[in-house]
Amino acid sequence: MRFMVMHKMTAEMDRNFPPDPALTEKVRKLIGESVKEKIFVSGEGLKPTSERVHIAYKDGKRTITDGPFTEAKELVAGFAIMRVRSKEEAIAWCDKFAALLGDTELFMGPLVEPWDIGMALKPANAPLRFLSMHKMDERAENDIPPDPALMAKMGALIEEMTKAGVLQATGGLSSTKRGARIHFDGGKRTVIDGPFAESKELVAGYAIIEVPSKAAAVEWAKRFGDVVNVHEVEVREIPEW
Repeated sequence: MRFMVMHKMTAEMDRNFPPDPALTEKVRKLIGESVKEKIFVSGEGLKPTSERVHIAYKDGKRTITDGPFTEAKELVAGFAIMRVRSKEEAIAWCDKFAALLGDTELFMGPLVEPWDIGMALKPANAPLRFLSMHKMDERAENDIPPDPALMAKMGALIEEMTKAGVLQATGGLSSTKRGARIHFDGGKRTVIDGPFAESKELVAGYAIIEVPSKAAAVEWAKRFGDVVNVHEVEVREIPEW
């Protein structure tokens, strides 16, 4: 089973970028151990909310709000990582996605690259990558499989983006009813099973892991949360339709 483990942004994390090298080293160590354990599949970090945008599509109209965000409401239904030439190009691809899905909201922001945190020299033609996460709707929260006609259209868009060299990864998440949240407070961990409501904190980064069960995903998420030093981590299953 595959799960997405998302750690939420804290005010301190949002202010202090890049992170402390000691924290980066702890994350690198955990990932290295998890790769050896054949648990870690992939993961990315996001830059501060000041560099993100909220895009809302309603009745055929698009509204873009620039960050920073302090009280953003986010409940992730799916994600896409895009490699583009500009933020405007990334938004244009989001427009194509929304044209198929209809009314929807998403948050989009640039990913943290190795040179952003001092782990590599920035190349001359550095890639520009964005993570887009769209919000949960009633269908997704009830684990209703996508309409076959919509799936076909989405498949065509995914193929178009892949051929254009834009799409690097994409996926959907199961309902929050099948997820969990872990709260960290004063050295204590509290696990809350779904369903749950929107979170006011935006996602700061994520890891995709492969483990036998939700319980195993929660245990790994506890390790992850301890390392990244956040208040909340969310665990969501990535379904295989």
